[in-house]
Amino acid sequence: MKRSIAIVEDEPAIRENYAAAFTREGYLVRTYGNRAQAMAAFAARLPDLAVIDISLEDEPEGGFELCRQLRALSAELPIIFLTARDSELDAVSGLRLGADDFLTKDLSLAHLIARVNALFRRVDALRKPPDEQEQRLRRGPLALDVERMRAEWDGKVVLLSLTEFWIVHALARHPGHVKNRQQLMDAANVVLDDNTITSHVKRIRRKFQSIDQAFDGLQTVYGMGYRWVE
Repeated sequence: MKRSIAIVEDEPAIRENYAAAFTREGYLVRTYGNRAQAMAAFAARLPDLAVIDISLEDEPEGGFELCRQLRALSAELPIIFLTARDSELDAVSGLRLGADDFLTKDLSLAHLIARVNALFRRVDALRKPPDEQEQRLRRGPLALDVERMRAEWDGKVVLLSLTEFWIVHALARHPGHVKNRQQLMDAANVVLDDNTITSHVKRIRRKFQSIDQAFDGLQTVYGMGYRWVE
């Protein structure tokens, strides 16, 4: 079955250009020009991945609001922000809302497709771990269900995005072992910069701490990387 990609972009020429490129790659593509159109469709059926522009028609930050609405429907749906605005603040804001990637429109179509393919490889890698026993991973109060991409802490569900889940999974598989940024990227088949990794780690901590204020399972080893401790 073809995977579906939703493109939410208010510029018709850009929207159709992206749609044609993804269609050539074998994806099923649906396009929307504004937030209202997109949410009406998403309420009926979610895509497998969403590419969202930040500025949508008369909403300068409509993409951010759409991301919030999407995250309320699905914690793990892969979301990529694509924008003409090359702003670090925009990137950090998007990642804090739970986006998995943030790209500017000056990147080539080939680069965009590569990043989308990487996100789908990440989904496949998580759902097909090398060891069947790793379908369910337990580390103290932490429980990970890889098949459903579901995380629990002390029996309570932690709503993690796809990127957040793989970071926790990559670290919790080998508690105490430090993984640097390159090792985390290798585990996820994706390219992320230091600021992106840092933003995701902070967001993961906040989610666990909202359940357990004493949470300290994800530790930063300064100058080296991150580790999970039981």
